[in-house]
Amino acid sequence: MAHGAHIERRSPEKVMRLGRLGSFHQCRLGFMRILTRRMAREKWKFSRPAFDIDDKGVGQAVYSAKVRGRHYSLVAFAHDLPDSRRSDRVIAEAWDATFALHDGIPGPDDIDRLARNVPLQEAGRVSESELTLSRANRSVRLWDHVVHALASGKQPDPEKIDSVGYLMRTTAVYGSGKFGAADRERIADRDEMQAPFQAEMLSVYMTRVFVRDLVRHIAKIGGGEKAVDLDPDIARRMGIGNSTGLGMAPFIVNHPVLFNNWIMVREEAIRRVRSVETATEAEQTEFRRILSQASRLIENGRSDHPVQVSKLAELRHDMKVLQEKINSERLDGRRPWNELFEWAESSLGEEGQEFLASILLEPYGNLVDGLAVCMADKHQAKFQIDGSKSVGETKGLIRDRFSWALDIDWNSRENCARAWYVSEEKLEPRLGERFEEPIADYEQPLAPARDACMALSAMAKWEDGTSIAKFLSVHPEHRHAIRRVQMCRAAPYGEICDNTIGAGLMPIDMLRAKLSFFGATRFDPRSDRWVRICMYAGAPYPEEITSQNSDLWVYGGMESESVA
Repeated sequence: MAHGAHIERRSPEKVMRLGRLGSFHQCRLGFMRILTRRMAREKWKFSRPAFDIDDKGVGQAVYSAKVRGRHYSLVAFAHDLPDSRRSDRVIAEAWDATFALHDGIPGPDDIDRLARNVPLQEAGRVSESELTLSRANRSVRLWDHVVHALASGKQPDPEKIDSVGYLMRTTAVYGSGKFGAADRERIADRDEMQAPFQAEMLSVYMTRVFVRDLVRHIAKIGGGEKAVDLDPDIARRMGIGNSTGLGMAPFIVNHPVLFNNWIMVREEAIRRVRSVETATEAEQTEFRRILSQASRLIENGRSDHPVQVSKLAELRHDMKVLQEKINSERLDGRRPWNELFEWAESSLGEEGQEFLASILLEPYGNLVDGLAVCMADKHQAKFQIDGSKSVGETKGLIRDRFSWALDIDWNSRENCARAWYVSEEKLEPRLGERFEEPIADYEQPLAPARDACMALSAMAKWEDGTSIAKFLSVHPEHRHAIRRVQMCRAAPYGEICDNTIGAGLMPIDMLRAKLSFFGATRFDPRSDRWVRICMYAGAPYPEEITSQNSDLWVYGGMESESVA
């Protein structure tokens, strides 16, 4: 590319392939980091109005955050759960702890109402005064180790802490109207809630504080005078785990405009940094520093799943190649980041390319952080099909947006081997084998490419000048496909450019894409359909958060250095 050429965002056809989406990493536009930066910048005030936990570790607590005169309160319930009842399944009926994020300061009646409902989770109901509903289970091995160590007057083993990464893991954090909670629209215009999933990320952040306080409390009860408090540096290394299955995968298909906004913002951020004409010494130093620390974290990554083991090996190799490149060359030329980016496209695999894309953003918060407000879908009213559009125009739109899918033989068993459905018994999304299970009649519309191609085939004998409304009056079965196709005009990154029902589908790629935007780390698949991750590991706690430590904690306790 000539130096004077305008740098464009990468094309959807390149970015939206599942192999690439499944190689995304957290970056400074992750929802957790957006929140912690805001906490520090606006000097949020945190308090613990109640902590009524008995000697068995059972009871309730309230944690509040004050934000410019408004309060958000996590109401937490700790339970005595037998090991035999502990399950990560979404259909579990009991948990070690359950939570609700209350909009305001809960009064006694609110606490009583929540105490009757929150421990039941899906079987209970919350109100529009609640923003989230969630639950968590202990990592029994690490929990017992930490309690025993502190009660015995010792600090827990850092290696054991790092091998697990969390004391509790959530199995669901519900929001946006689920089970009676407030709809997204209720809070969408608040500054602190404009970016996606901020209520959910706040709930998890405060849950982490409760879990730390609970383990300290139980250790103190068990050890008495001999017990010691948990070292703050060790506490900071522990995040909140999360177990996530197929339920997350359909989200990015079912919310094409929202997903488009996430991807488009990330691609715009990358484009802006690639367009930087010259890198200052401070920016180069910051990049090298973060790259070095991130590479060490990758070296320590763990997984037993063959796919992730292979991805980690590929990424470690790429990091060595990238470090050699950085160590042997200066970054003093014109558009140095673009030059490095283009080198990576021919020298690194997709894992390494996307890792570099994330790291490149780090020295340039002034260029990219403001894009966070563009990541939400501010037009959530149902998209209406424009029936006046012609059949010819619609054919052209399908051929343009789904060009990669037009040559796929959709009658081949291999290309439509899978079907998405919702299990009536488990109430969970499932991915079944179409030709081995009686599920075709229950299929969910999660194959946009196939459906667009079927609509195109049905339009073959229709005159181009005919209105799409007339076509749909005869073929209403294609309404959902035409609706998505028309949405593509405003959401070019809204469609996955891959077959979501083929025999070779790896649903874990869809999970990885979404979780990367949350800011998840320690991505550890347990199969191609569910994964464990960690959230907020390394993040400062409320009493210690500052503008210096509120952002780069994800790289292992690094503090920010100004590069302005």
